[in-house]
Amino acid sequence: MPIERLVVVGDAHLGAAPPAVEARLLDWLDEVPGLGDGLLLNGDLFGFWFGYRRAIPRAGIRVLARLAALARGMPVLMTGGNHDRWGESFWEPELGIRYGRSELRFTLGERPALAIHGDGLADPTRRAALKHRVIGHPLVSAGFRALPPDLGFRLADRLGRPLEPTPESERLAARAAELQRAWAERRLEQEDLTLLVMGHTHKPALLEPFRGRRYLNPGAWFDGYRYAIATSAGVSLKQYPG
Repeated sequence: MPIERLVVVGDAHLGAAPPAVEARLLDWLDEVPGLGDGLLLNGDLFGFWFGYRRAIPRAGIRVLARLAALARGMPVLMTGGNHDRWGESFWEPELGIRYGRSELRFTLGERPALAIHGDGLADPTRRAALKHRVIGHPLVSAGFRALPPDLGFRLADRLGRPLEPTPESERLAARAAELQRAWAERRLEQEDLTLLVMGHTHKPALLEPFRGRRYLNPGAWFDGYRYAIATSAGVSLKQYPG
């Protein structure tokens, strides 16, 4: 099914964010079919997700049900983020969501587009870069899978970083956003994409460094209920409601 008008959202961090974040997301998902004809979830939908073979996290379960219903009537695409990259065997077989662990290519209108969450590509510190490499390593995933699910989820909760901003976290996020924009411009210079979507920094951004080639970061849903709408002709940043 071709996508002409894509709705983009990311970084909801369900389970780590306050309950109101999920409640508003559920309201917004009801409106998505009127906003566009395709939906892209660009990573970190959850504060933590791990696809065990026989268990799934309870956080955000109502959102999963809503997404499965949406996917029956329109394309729903999803990229993994650094908080929810472990679920290849779940998203498409169980929910009908087209999933890319690290990136996802698709067509918007009649032109190519690319979605990448963005972790590991423009980290502001060496520590952050090392952390993302370790978390994404197959041996780490295999070791985590060996833990009982209740223990694994409890461990992830303890290791999770709070979402409340601090002066230092805001400084690092701003630096990461600058690095991400520079990385996106280089990628758009090398590849003819109508749209390059990234997330991760929680900082909304919209640029057209080359004619007809746009970089979009919709910002974080948990921070102001932000999303975006994209077509091959243009992109707009939005907040819900509004």
